[in-house]
Amino acid sequence: MSESVYDHILLTPTEARQADAWASSNGVDSLALMEAAGRSVAEILVSYIGTPAQCDGTIIVLCGPGNNGGDGYVAARYLDSWGYAVELVSAVSPDSLKGDAAVMAERWAGQATELGRVDLADASAIIDALFGTGLVRPLEGSIANLVEKSNAHEAFRLAVDVPSGLDAFTGMPLGACFQADATVTFFKRKPGHVIAPGRFLCGGAEHTHVVDIGITNGSLAEIKPQIFENLPSLWGPLFPFAGPETHKYTRGHLLVLGGKEPTLGACRLACMSALRAGAGLVTLAAPAETYAIQATALTDVMVRRFDSAFGFLGMAADPRINVVLMGPGAGVGQDTADLIGDVASRGHSLVLDADALSSIAGKFDQLQQREAAGEIILTPHAGEFARLFPDIDIETDRLEGVRRAAAVSGMTVVLKGVSTMVAAPDGRLSVAANAPAWLSVGGTGDVLAGIVAALMAQGMPAFEAASAGVWLHGEAGMRAGRGLIASDLIDLLPSVLP
Repeated sequence: MSESVYDHILLTPTEARQADAWASSNGVDSLALMEAAGRSVAEILVSYIGTPAQCDGTIIVLCGPGNNGGDGYVAARYLDSWGYAVELVSAVSPDSLKGDAAVMAERWAGQATELGRVDLADASAIIDALFGTGLVRPLEGSIANLVEKSNAHEAFRLAVDVPSGLDAFTGMPLGACFQADATVTFFKRKPGHVIAPGRFLCGGAEHTHVVDIGITNGSLAEIKPQIFENLPSLWGPLFPFAGPETHKYTRGHLLVLGGKEPTLGACRLACMSALRAGAGLVTLAAPAETYAIQATALTDVMVRRFDSAFGFLGMAADPRINVVLMGPGAGVGQDTADLIGDVASRGHSLVLDADALSSIAGKFDQLQQREAAGEIILTPHAGEFARLFPDIDIETDRLEGVRRAAAVSGMTVVLKGVSTMVAAPDGRLSVAANAPAWLSVGGTGDVLAGIVAALMAQGMPAFEAASAGVWLHGEAGMRAGRGLIASDLIDLLPSVLP
């Protein structure tokens, strides 16, 4: 099986320790793992700073009290043997180290500078091997001060496993945090490598290096990870591809609830993005007063007029319609909330966005008490999430917050933002790292809702449809470049489809 099928897996700090333990129990020498880890750190640093002749200054290696420090001792040994000027700085007396780290400290032939005596003036590179994924409290005292001085010094900064001071699970700094230009991690990335701001504190996705140190993917069957980077390897096997016998009715029929002025463009964006994402048919249900405008503007979409909630429900009763998208430009209020409840109670799969989310805030029981089996996807930004789930805090831990929201609601939740997260009720979660800052413009959320609904209409389960939609949305945004407007994404969708 190709290794690429595992590229999307993220391991929590606990799962990373389980992988290490699995390797040891399956005949892998833990000293060999540390040796491989430290050497890879040295090799990757060299790839950035060049040969000893090109390196004008000293490489400072900051070593902590645990295995992360042991990796630093190994890296220092290799760099020294390759002819670089190396100064190893230890946060504790080398004699106090235990286990594998103590062994690697004994193999280091040089001196160990005390933490309070380090001078960064001549440093051309700094390796942070102070603390790894196990850190759960803020850095303090002399260590915090040294990290801050390292950040202020003009040197190339490389972190081992994760930058010291970063929570490897949440991606949030715990206080003072090493700001790496690049990071070397082992076996699999951690959530903190992908979730902003951790992604940027690690040096960015292109500078976060995952190296093989001898742990095999066999450990994953025991660990059963549930957190993933949002990559095509996660959802690709379920992506809908048209075959020779495909026709428009087998590609799904999406019904979109239209809105009123002044947001008529929102539902049009959703409709057109759904078509571009592969839906066979898209019907826009337009209120009577906007029917003529929408029918004139949309040549590729079927536009139908409705005069009442009963009329909309009549359209939704068409057995060929398998997904209903509600929210873009729909208007906020009790009428929208009631209509959502009525549609959900009839067993339709739903994508709820924008006005639909604001309308059901505080009225979640209408959806949670439904007996029908249709899947529901919610696509809130942070403000809408706070209104939907007022008892869930996402300020300090977005990951656990969105997972809890999916679990308590029984719905798939797409929490939009710099690191858009998709959480399923069963605990699975994907984190996107491909969305550019210039996606933050009006209408892009409507486009995303249309893509997700179209993939769901074509048969993708809710979690995979939402994850794929988020990834495609980000890729189209990258392809568009700075200055994009929402409709640019629609035109670029075909170029990023798998």
